[in-house]
Amino acid sequence: MNSVSIGDMAQSFHLRRQNAELKTEITRLTSELSSGKVQDVMKHLGADLNYLTDIERSLQMNSVFTRSAHEAAGFSAAMQSGLTYLQQSISDLGADILGLGEGSNTLTNNLLAQKGQGVIEGLVSTLNTSVAGRALFSGNATDRAALASADTILTDLRAALAGQSTIADIETAMDDWFGAGGGYETVAYTGGTSDMSAFHLGDGERVDLKIKGDDAAFKMTLKSAAMAALSADAALVLSDATRAAMLERAGELSLSAVDGLTATRGALGYAEARIEDAGIRLTAQNTSLEIARTELLSADPYDTIVKLEATQFRLESLYTATAKLSQLSLVGFLR
Repeated sequence: MNSVSIGDMAQSFHLRRQNAELKTEITRLTSELSSGKVQDVMKHLGADLNYLTDIERSLQMNSVFTRSAHEAAGFSAAMQSGLTYLQQSISDLGADILGLGEGSNTLTNNLLAQKGQGVIEGLVSTLNTSVAGRALFSGNATDRAALASADTILTDLRAALAGQSTIADIETAMDDWFGAGGGYETVAYTGGTSDMSAFHLGDGERVDLKIKGDDAAFKMTLKSAAMAALSADAALVLSDATRAAMLERAGELSLSAVDGLTATRGALGYAEARIEDAGIRLTAQNTSLEIARTELLSADPYDTIVKLEATQFRLESLYTATAKLSQLSLVGFLR
């Protein structure tokens, strides 16, 4: 029976191909041993990628919700800081006014009027705060400030009070200015008419930060501070008794302003708690998903070492066989 042998070139090619395959296998196994992850995912999972795809999708969505929660936390913290400042400012003004008693005089009244203007300027600055280029208290119009300047507001209010002489008339004019269609809506508030978009904290879960510059708590704060600030306004021709009555009324209104800001801060605090809980939950979910993915794609170190040693032995054997084959000669063959 005749036998057919592989030609020298074919044999050389076959050996080189085996050498390349074994080196590639060693590289793969070495990489898996160092990283702890398999390289051929398709083969490792038996071509069933459904579970891995679900994990990857969940991680991506979790990342989106985490960014949203971080943004919501930043917004709510900045809002809470601003509200705290406003509450403290109007509370201090009210306490100073109500603590006057019989010690009221022109000098102290003027100082309190200046303090009232300072509260207005602080309110405008606070409500015009932006975070990451988005206005906090402008509702859905996050691209612009919530309030006009303090000077613009006081100028319009001063015009609304012109010609009034009694505290009753002055408060009526102020009520009209702060009411529907009044100066607060048409001049002072420059934000959006709708609330800011909700922040998504998970699948089907979201939190709304519905605090806008035209909320009643801010109107009352501004009304109290404006009543104090304009009580010493030289452009308003008022009697000393009316000016004193305006200052006294400003102190009374400050109590309502503090209550309104307290309620607003309470609602915001509840939202902050939800955001914090969502952040903790998302972190835990992300950790669980990462562990599940790692376990799914992890390479067994013991099995990898065994395969690596076996492959190295095969490569060494191939080198030995190649060396022996390269030493063959016609003379050696004929002996």
